[in-house]
Amino acid sequence: MEGLKVLLVDDEAVFCNNMSKLLNKRGYRVDAVNGGEEAIRMLQNDPYDVVVLDLKMPGMNGIDTLKKMKEMGVTAQTIMLTGHGGLDSAMEAVKLGAYDYIPKPCEVDELSVMINNSQNNKNQKGKKRKKG
Repeated sequence: MEGLKVLLVDDEAVFCNNMSKLLNKRGYRVDAVNGGEEAIRMLQNDPYDVVVLDLKMPGMNGIDTLKKMKEMGVTAQTIMLTGHGGLDSAMEAVKLGAYDYIPKPCEVDELSVMINNSQNNKNQKGKKRKKG
């Protein structure tokens, strides 16, 4: 879905920069930051369609960032990035309202499909609410 506004949050600068460029080439409008605190600042100023959020980061980790996003009323779909051994945390994030999780490292095509699916899911939920 071209034109979606995506916030990419990962403390690994190389991964963040590379993935940001690849997603931009696919038509997404991507902002990339390297920590949870920066993500919260960005979300206070701008609405995003999707937040791609790393679980393990120094300072404010992905779970804490997700909790703060929920407190703030952020409606963006959240996709958690999880490294080895982060499955329990990723499952916790889904219980807290994340759309889904994806293992890291991930391919841009895989992440792109998940971003698009998250929007389809959000649109379906919106249609159900309007009917009900």
